[in-house]
Amino acid sequence: MIMRIGEMGAQLGSVIASVMFVYTIFRQYLPPQFRYYVDKYRHKLVKLFYPYIQIIFDENTNEFRRRSEVYSAIQSYLSTKSSTNARRLKAHDVKDSKSVVLAIDDHEEVTDEFQGIKVSWVLVKRETRQTSFSFYPQSDEKQHYKLTFHRRHRNVVTGAYLAHVIKEGKAITVGNRQRKLNVNNPSQNWYTYRGTMWSHVVFEHPATFETLALHPKKKEEIVNDLIKFSKGKEYYAKIGKAWKRGYLLYGPPGTGKSTMIAAMSNLMNYDVYDLELTTVKDNTELRKLLIDTPSKSIIVIEDIDCSLDLTGQRKKKKEKDEEDNEEKDPVKKKMEKEESQPSKVTLSGLLNFIDGIWSACGGERLIVFTTNYVDKLDPALIRRGRMDKHIELSYCCYEAFKVLARNYLDLESHELFETIERLLGETNMTPADVAENLMPNSVTEEADSCLKNLIEAIETAKEEARKKAEEEEASKKAEEEAKLKAEKEEEEKEKEKEQSAKDKVKCNGTSAKEGDVK
Repeated sequence: MIMRIGEMGAQLGSVIASVMFVYTIFRQYLPPQFRYYVDKYRHKLVKLFYPYIQIIFDENTNEFRRRSEVYSAIQSYLSTKSSTNARRLKAHDVKDSKSVVLAIDDHEEVTDEFQGIKVSWVLVKRETRQTSFSFYPQSDEKQHYKLTFHRRHRNVVTGAYLAHVIKEGKAITVGNRQRKLNVNNPSQNWYTYRGTMWSHVVFEHPATFETLALHPKKKEEIVNDLIKFSKGKEYYAKIGKAWKRGYLLYGPPGTGKSTMIAAMSNLMNYDVYDLELTTVKDNTELRKLLIDTPSKSIIVIEDIDCSLDLTGQRKKKKEKDEEDNEEKDPVKKKMEKEESQPSKVTLSGLLNFIDGIWSACGGERLIVFTTNYVDKLDPALIRRGRMDKHIELSYCCYEAFKVLARNYLDLESHELFETIERLLGETNMTPADVAENLMPNSVTEEADSCLKNLIEAIETAKEEARKKAEEEEASKKAEEEAKLKAEKEEEEKEKEKEQSAKDKVKCNGTSAKEGDVK
């Protein structure tokens, strides 16, 4: 019996070796046109004996190398199945970093059941080797999920089951995901190994609208506007507009524009995409960055009035001498040449980025501009429809002070509040300056001391503002006096010229008379 098994094993090995040899010869020497027909009929033959269907879900789409949302949903869905079925797992942390999410490892199989139908999932990773040289080598790893099921369940799996997987996966993703603060990478890094358009860190800013130093009515108005937007998918579709909204935050430095953005992110649970325009080379790159931002995101351009010269005129970097350039590596030389090129982003490109046709690619996005000088901005950039809501963040009022007092000192009322209210009505002080004076310098410092420090700071600011106003008034008066003096001197000079001209005419007339007499 044992001898027969050994003989069978030897024969099987010989058959397998023969098949492999024939297959190798077939792939290497058979012309492609014949190979196509052989593969075609081979697949048909396999279908007769193999009753299973396979569906591939690639990690990236063909749209500017975006990560597939379906792939992400499947990954999140299988994370709940892999912990009980799979033997090899990968773990990563989420949210508060106190918990982990488990996912299946490469080439590990996980089974699932839906309405009595059993299916299997496998995460497949494959390597692709580049044969040509490139300054920007592509990633050599690609992965996908492979779903396998019996063909008699085709309608149920491709319909109800996949819809169930995507819906549940997206819900799990929302529950587990960490908010991220993203910044755009220079375009020369997009196509390097594992290169991406955006880099991110975990966004853990604690600001909320409850702690924001702003008048309660204005806060309520902004919160209601944001909530209405988040629930407005059907409404925006009804009126025929892209599901996005623009906010212009303007006011002096230190009035809480960046803190407002953090509060928006925490309220809406949106990721923040900080767009640095100075690293964007042209309108095409700007459009690609927009397409690569997912839904539920806040696209921020801070200090829009000075972040980019929209005429395209930039100072170019000075080129080094030819001897240094000759010694440099050609790859490094090419990279430096591209970095030195000025940006060609135009006002038209930025306007199309905000509300052009491409802005409708994706939904549920907020676009936020901040500026200290709203008067410097082109009216076309901030008109209604692009920046739908203009929010002025001005100097600290008494209502905003009470929020800061509650945040920093746990005070709802105090005998010094009346004095502070009067002073704030007379003096301009930013919420940042008020907060700095309310913060205790030590653990033993009392609230009374902090309030007195604030009163002293406001009085000092008031005195400085008075002196500055007097200096400006004196300077203005001196300029007016100098102007009047210059005008008076100019009039005197004109009179002297006129008098000189008259004397000259008179002299010429006298000479002419004397000539006639002679």
